[in-house]
Amino acid sequence: MTVRAALFDFDGTLADSFAAITASTNHVRTHYGLGQIPESEVRGYVGYGLADLIRNLVPIAPPDEALALYREHHQTVMLTMTRLLPGVAEAIPELARRGFKMAVCSNKRVEFTRQLVAALGLGDYFTAVLGPEDVGNQPKPHPAMVLEGLNRLGASRTEAVYVGDMSVDVQTARAAGVTVWIVLGGAAGHEDATASKPDRVLTHFGELMALLPAS
Repeated sequence: MTVRAALFDFDGTLADSFAAITASTNHVRTHYGLGQIPESEVRGYVGYGLADLIRNLVPIAPPDEALALYREHHQTVMLTMTRLLPGVAEAIPELARRGFKMAVCSNKRVEFTRQLVAALGLGDYFTAVLGPEDVGNQPKPHPAMVLEGLNRLGASRTEAVYVGDMSVDVQTARAAGVTVWIVLGGAAGHEDATASKPDRVLTHFGELMALLPAS
């Protein structure tokens, strides 16, 4: 397989955004009289989209109202409480220099992902930053986002790899017919990700530089 395109999940793959997600989740929980929960618990519900997170962690709340509260709060904390994961700041520019076409496919609200990608200094390296809103509000594990990413990169399924950190990323890539690699240490932990049988498991993001050499 000759890889010339790479698509990436965001939360837990490119960036550690769990502190910000936890802060906004607890803001909503407090609004509805629920107690605070730790980041370690919130991590287990990240990855399937905000509606799923709210449904699980603020089950008593009217969904639309709770989503609006979360988004309003999240804009105030996401830029200061999100950081790149180790190895990302070095690997992404180098892969771009080597000629790889790249995109982000995240279940996070796309407006937030685009703001964060730009604020974290990665905006110049991605041809596309996609969210469910770009594909008829179909979040992962539906394959639409990855397929749209391939379309925007001008790459076929056999020329691309999808890099994530959760089983939902493996499910998404399998549905799209794309090779999938998992970087350990994301939202749901090592066991969940490896049990989903990705094509390769990376212990560090920087391993991509050896796996994706210049053509």
